[in-house]
Amino acid sequence: MCGRFVIAGNKAAMLDAFSVDESFEDEMNPSWNVAPMTGIPFVSERLSDGTLTRRLDIARWGLVPVWAKDPKIGSRMINARAESVLDKPSFRTAAAKRRALVPANGYYEWQKNPDGTKTPTYLHPEREDDLIAFAALYEFWPDPEKADGDPEKWLTTATILTTDATDSLGHIHDRSPLIVPKDLHADWLDPAVTSKQDVQELIDAIPEPVLVPRVVGKEVGSVRNDGPHLIEPAE
Repeated sequence: MCGRFVIAGNKAAMLDAFSVDESFEDEMNPSWNVAPMTGIPFVSERLSDGTLTRRLDIARWGLVPVWAKDPKIGSRMINARAESVLDKPSFRTAAAKRRALVPANGYYEWQKNPDGTKTPTYLHPEREDDLIAFAALYEFWPDPEKADGDPEKWLTTATILTTDATDSLGHIHDRSPLIVPKDLHADWLDPAVTSKQDVQELIDAIPEPVLVPRVVGKEVGSVRNDGPHLIEPAE
């Protein structure tokens, strides 16, 4: 699964790495302990008046389907299984129409030990300054208690896709985020790809990631802790 991750770079780095055309105006604060139900950046492509635009926006992590009665349901939808995302009512519409990429420097996983304890591990690309891209979906939820003209009427939320962990990472956890390589960014974001078969082919085309695991300190286990020291090797 993906329950915590790192966004250490600034907005400019994301704009460059993902060839973004438009973005929100505010700067993003880096975080070394991004947790569910908080704001995360996501990249999407939208077609308007015949022009394809790639945007960087912010969504709350935890997808809320448009038909949901309570947005709290998002806390149970931080991840979507790639194997069933096209069949689940909560995700299938977004998988066809609202695919996205979530930029990250790496993510945390907790390896289970024979004695029942868990070892926190940071997984990152071989070049730590590089950004990786989690396959994601986003959705817009209308708040029934707000008027149509209210700027806070629509809540934007997102979920990160997961898949079976590769052999090299499977000993840490049996699931891992689905990571889209740069040469498939455009294909994954393409709003013209909407059929179930074509989206499934996109998912199947994503190769196994090459990531480096690093055991880190237990302080990362609390969402109250943040800072670059969290990704330093454990003593």
